[in-house]
Amino acid sequence: MHYRLLIVEDDKQIREIVTDYFEDERKEDTFVITCAKDGVEAMDVLDTNEFDLVFLDVMLPGLNGFQICKRIRKSSDVPVIFLTARTMEEDVLLGFETGCDDYVTKPFSLPQLYAKSIALLHRSKGTVIGGDFSVGNITVNEGTMVVKSAGEEVYLKPKEFELLIYFMHHKGIVLSREALLNAVWGMDFDGGDRVVDNHVRKLRKALGPSRNQIKTVISKGYRFTE
Repeated sequence: MHYRLLIVEDDKQIREIVTDYFEDERKEDTFVITCAKDGVEAMDVLDTNEFDLVFLDVMLPGLNGFQICKRIRKSSDVPVIFLTARTMEEDVLLGFETGCDDYVTKPFSLPQLYAKSIALLHRSKGTVIGGDFSVGNITVNEGTMVVKSAGEEVYLKPKEFELLIYFMHHKGIVLSREALLNAVWGMDFDGGDRVVDNHVRKLRKALGPSRNQIKTVISKGYRFTE
């Protein structure tokens, strides 16, 4: 299914990274994306277009994210997720007071943001988070976070789950450790490649009989297969 997403963000790199991830046609649910780089442009776009979901930065030129969210709520119940570096409790509370549906702080995980977005969209549209997503012997439900390997439910810690989701949405592609770090841990994470290797090892162990779907590509990274 396709959804219309507005990203209001003044950081070009973040706009591009989020756009690339959410427009990926290999996903069951994909997005048609419009971007705005400041508050005034955002309001112009919102006045002339309808969206299924809005990502809002807080610190924006012109109108800030809180002001934009207040204006949105005067005429629309479109789901709004704040994506912001402002982590203080008063900012989080203010975000919800202005009417946001979720408040995600930077750096954020792209797989987790995607899963949050799909679950929120399904709830807002009154649809059931239904079908499982399967690759080979591994099945996940991103809404309920249930994972099954060869038919048996397995327990994954949050980062292992996010790593698996990213692998499954990029099956067959050689993924470098740097790409995995950026996608799952965020661009500002200062850990090294060993963090990825350690989590891949734990993920393989948890997946048991399906562990071999994660292939090591020497000197390159990893590839997820069926």
